Amino acid sequence: MRSLAPWKIAHSSLSASEFSSFGEHSTITALAVDLDQNALLIAAERRDGLNDSEAQVAIWRLSSEAGAPEEGIPSLVTSFSTPTQLAANPWSKGTAKAGYQASRDSEIVSLHVLPESHSLVVVTRAGDITTIALDEDTPSAEVVGSVDGGIMGAAWSPDDTLLVLVTGEDKLLLMTSTFDVLSEGPLHPKEFGEDAPINVGWGAKHTQFHGSLGKAAAKSSIPPTAVGASPDDDGHVRVSWRGDGAYFTVSVLEGATETESRPRRTLRVYSREAALQSTAEAVPGLEHTLSWRPSGNLIVATQRFGTVPAGENAQSDAGSGLGQGRDGRHDIVFFERNGLRHGEFTLREHVHAEKGKAVSELRRWGYRVREVGWSADSDVLSVWIEREDGDIVQLWTTGNYHWYLKQEVAAPAGQDGAPGRFTSVHWHPEESLRLILTTSSDIIQRTYAWDTFASPSQPPVDSGSVAVIDGTNILLTPFRSQNLPAYLQPAHCKRMPVPAHLSFAPSRDLLAVLWEHGAAQVFDLKTRLGPGRGKVMEPTLLWSGPLGPLGSRSHRQTMFAADTADEDIELSVLATEITSDAVDVVSLVDVLGGKEMTLVEVGLPSHGGRLISSRKVIWQAPDGKLYAVNAETKSASEVAHFPMPVEGTGELTSLYIGLSHSNKLHVSTDESARTLASNVNSFTVTPGFLIFTTTAHVAQFAPLPTLAAVLKTPDASLPEFETRRVERGSRIVTAVPSTMSLVLQMPRGNLETINPRPLVMEIVRQDIDSGNYGKAFTACRKHRVDLNAFVEHNREAFIARIPSFIEQVADVDYINLFLTSLGQGPLPSDLVARICDTMRQELERRDLTKYVNSILTAHVVKRPPDHEAGLALLLRLKESDPALVEDAVKYIIFLVDADKLFDTALGMYDFSLVLMVAQHAQKDPREYLPFLRELRALEQHYQRFRIDDHLRRYEKALNNLSLAGPDRFEEAMAYVEKHQLYDHALSIWRNTDKYESVLNIYGDWLFERRDFREAAFVFRQAHRPEKAMIAHEKALDWQELFELAVQQDVSAEGLKDVAYRDLVSKKRTSEAALVLLDYAKDVREAVIALVEGSHFSEARRIIVLHNRPELLQEIIHPGVLECRARIADDMSEMREQLRKQVNRIRELRVRKVEEPDAFYGVEDTDLHNVDVMTDISMAPTMFTRYTVAPSAVSKTSSKRSSRSKRKLERKVGSGRKGTVDEEEYLLNSVAKLVTRFNATQADSASLLPHLLQFTAEHRTEAASLQRELEEFASELRDAVEEIWAKIPGNEEGVEPLMPAPAADSWAARMEAHEKQKHINPVDKVVKPALGKPEWKLKLPDSRVAPETA
Repeated sequence: MRSLAPWKIAHSSLSASEFSSFGEHSTITALAVDLDQNALLIAAERRDGLNDSEAQVAIWRLSSEAGAPEEGIPSLVTSFSTPTQLAANPWSKGTAKAGYQASRDSEIVSLHVLPESHSLVVVTRAGDITTIALDEDTPSAEVVGSVDGGIMGAAWSPDDTLLVLVTGEDKLLLMTSTFDVLSEGPLHPKEFGEDAPINVGWGAKHTQFHGSLGKAAAKSSIPPTAVGASPDDDGHVRVSWRGDGAYFTVSVLEGATETESRPRRTLRVYSREAALQSTAEAVPGLEHTLSWRPSGNLIVATQRFGTVPAGENAQSDAGSGLGQGRDGRHDIVFFERNGLRHGEFTLREHVHAEKGKAVSELRRWGYRVREVGWSADSDVLSVWIEREDGDIVQLWTTGNYHWYLKQEVAAPAGQDGAPGRFTSVHWHPEESLRLILTTSSDIIQRTYAWDTFASPSQPPVDSGSVAVIDGTNILLTPFRSQNLPAYLQPAHCKRMPVPAHLSFAPSRDLLAVLWEHGAAQVFDLKTRLGPGRGKVMEPTLLWSGPLGPLGSRSHRQTMFAADTADEDIELSVLATEITSDAVDVVSLVDVLGGKEMTLVEVGLPSHGGRLISSRKVIWQAPDGKLYAVNAETKSASEVAHFPMPVEGTGELTSLYIGLSHSNKLHVSTDESARTLASNVNSFTVTPGFLIFTTTAHVAQFAPLPTLAAVLKTPDASLPEFETRRVERGSRIVTAVPSTMSLVLQMPRGNLETINPRPLVMEIVRQDIDSGNYGKAFTACRKHRVDLNAFVEHNREAFIARIPSFIEQVADVDYINLFLTSLGQGPLPSDLVARICDTMRQELERRDLTKYVNSILTAHVVKRPPDHEAGLALLLRLKESDPALVEDAVKYIIFLVDADKLFDTALGMYDFSLVLMVAQHAQKDPREYLPFLRELRALEQHYQRFRIDDHLRRYEKALNNLSLAGPDRFEEAMAYVEKHQLYDHALSIWRNTDKYESVLNIYGDWLFERRDFREAAFVFRQAHRPEKAMIAHEKALDWQELFELAVQQDVSAEGLKDVAYRDLVSKKRTSEAALVLLDYAKDVREAVIALVEGSHFSEARRIIVLHNRPELLQEIIHPGVLECRARIADDMSEMREQLRKQVNRIRELRVRKVEEPDAFYGVEDTDLHNVDVMTDISMAPTMFTRYTVAPSAVSKTSSKRSSRSKRKLERKVGSGRKGTVDEEEYLLNSVAKLVTRFNATQADSASLLPHLLQFTAEHRTEAASLQRELEEFASELRDAVEEIWAKIPGNEEGVEPLMPAPAADSWAARMEAHEKQKHINPVDKVVKPALGKPEWKLKLPDSRVAPETA
């Protein structure tokens, strides 16, 4: 649905003075593009009428750099003379075969710039190859070689490395860019080529399907003598390369000799090495034109059909030699690389010749096709047609296997009124839509842009119309009503060119048609928006007329004003004067009543701009600046700017949107501009969204208010827009907001209409706000939108309008659907219940009978569902309308699981309702009737208990069981224990005589759970002191225990037994002594308990308090000595451990320095090439060092489970001898030893005062203990200082970088541990601190003489 629209038109001319400096009778014949300098190189030839043996060639440079001083002004590069073909070969009949060329040919066969050497290569028909170094200050021509016999055709490969030449001696040469010959072969080989088809013996032609041609096609065959060339064939050889440079094709006229009267065209395909690949099938009427599509899938030529108009030797006995078909038919035909045909389309040229009579000898049909060519992106095919009244170039595009004629470019007429003729037509090799044409003295550069002519009308009158130019026809499609195009023939003249531009009015159903020469027409389309019979469009011509002198300007764009009145037509037309220094002009056209026209012209700052779709007249300059055109002041003022020039543009509420050629989407206001995305291929604007598609095959929907907010804060990050996946390569055609549709075109040309969720939700929200619930509900159902949107949009407003909603959505099924969606949606449960209740009340008020199913749905969809209320409604309607209840029961069974509904009815204790549900649910009577009979025979409360127990409503069942009578109490207690209903049971039997029994059961349950303290509290409430004492004893609550024990008159022996059994065994000796003193009155046992806990001071206080001095010698003296001996054993054990570990640390550190490889386990790479390993043994590796001791044999399997791997890792760092973690383990052990010694010092500090106060033996032991403590403390302090001392220069190295393994893997964890080995263990283990020696006593009788060294 895209069309080509003119964008930039540059017209340059070699003036008469410039030509005169070179000589008269000069004409431009060839053109080349200098990509490095962004310039054109033009070759002009001059021949002396008196001397046909030499031609003068001048090379001109035309800069295309914007803003350059010489832009648009040609400058002479150099000139040189070259021999003509006649001089090089006087016996030659010309490169064109006899009878096929009436005019003099150009001497230049190829003009090409080599970028590597930045030189211009000129290949002439005489056979000379001339180079011109463009970087020199005064470039000069140098002939680097000549080809005998002349050159008939030449073509450079796309990568500029190879040159194909066809010589006059019928040879095909392949040369390098330095003109070295790589290959030489015949031009007319007899073989087919390397890709010759192979006959496998099946698939005969008469067995194949021939479509509409029928079986006769199987028998038809074209005799070789009936295949001829067209009279329009110029006889020249054509060479064309494929876009990737892998193949080239040659079109040559064969058989035009004295021995053969019927010449014909033949196409051959060669590889890059000039090896023949295939020969095309014989095609009658095939002409000289040739072009290989850059994408590589098609080779283009032309073919004539029918008979040849009258002329000498036009036909022979074998026929005309043209294709079989309608007279005058002229096709563009396509070939594949293998030479087979691949489709065609027919040119739309009018044949001016009368039947059987030629118009002229050169153009027998009144026209002929000179050349064809492809744009750089393979999207546009140019066809150069030479008519009697002047040349034109047609631009064709394809979509969905149909070829559209998009534009026509006519050659400007000569100064004397002679028909205009082009001398060359070229596509720019990089700018895909830039076409360069030359006449004898002019250079015309035309740049096109892809444009979609879509209607910008807004809802509710948006028709979604899109117009497509197809020759003189305009295809109109109103996507709001249909997807099929309607035809519009805008002109009723005998012949009218292809329109240049189309435009729709934003507020009315109008279409403007603009022709480049200055004519315009306006149509009222009268589009039918809604459904109905008759035509969907009935276009009516409102106005037609010229916009000034026809042909004086190049008009390329038109736009409607935003506020066109009902009777007036306001247009803005963009045009450019046809001069080299012209600027753009905007013509503001106002047609009053369709008759009177006023015209205001406003000059613009530069040329090459475009009008953008806007409410005002906005012109975009080539540098991206936007100007507002003022008709009153006839001036243009800047209003905004884009960062770069853009092609597709749009404007809405002062927000300008543009898409650049580099696929960047820009948004601009009068204050700032920003780039939204850099991979956009199309966009459109709706009242609420900017919609664009990306090369990532995603359609994004950007809300316009969000864009405006983003532009106010340029530094803020872009928000995440809603997206939708689309088909690969999709482009937007238009959007129709009223139908919530977006029309996309696929790369192959077919259209797809989708309904994106953002567009749907926008219309749905608008309908909800306006109270149009019926339309909104229909849209949600059609597009599968969650019906919760009605509530989520505005909760309170919807609840207030529920009566209106039910009135518009009156269908029961629709209401049920809405309620079901509500219950399954994400709304809060309380809100769902509120809406359901409100709707249920409204439905009951309107018609209970009609909406009974909806009312049931309202009960069921609540969270949690209210099944009982629904069944209660059925009970209420059961007697009044049995038939209705039967249908309602079936419906509620459809909504709810039958078993769940059966249980709900059973829980209502209504057996009639249970039977009704069971019968309609088709349950087997054998499953439920025996159970119901059993229940009917029971007493009411016990019956309900059985029902509730069956339904697992245990608390309710216990309530009913408690009401069944005192004789059911034991069963109730068993039921409480079974289902652990203790709290509920306590609430039931509170303030009754059974309350203590319930407490007793509850206490037993707590005791079994080992909640002894809680159990004791419950037993005391239940007046069960024995059980409470046991619970206190288990909880070690000795105060509460002995409180109860005294209250229960427990004997002293019993109290003593409790103290020893529970307190002393738990090392709570001080509490045990207190119990023995307070309750058992046993001082001896109390002192013994205190001595066992090393509480000597308290023990001595008790002895003195109770006047028991004999216990001092009997218990305390030996107890103190026993404690001294225990400390001595601990000191000896710690000393032995310290010495062993310090020695081992020293050994490891020496080994680490002397044998680092052995210590860290570095692998010996020399062992990797030794093949002496067995399946049982394995070489030690660096990982072995982390797992097992060096002497151990590894028995690990090659396949370890995850559990075994983790178990293996836990062994790492376990401190086993021989592992690299041993030192760290030893340091940790020494640190723990320091902590242990600090505790021993504290015990010694409490022991020493007592040793010094007793006998001489005790004082001797005190002195010995102090000496041992001081010695070990000194030894331990020295060891700690030695171990944790850092040696300068002995820091660990840094591990080299290694590839990181996968995260959370065994290798990753082992690598982390590998890195840890290079960290000094001293840095990983905190240095321990020795406690302050509080045990030192300075009494005179306790001093110890210092030891001599």
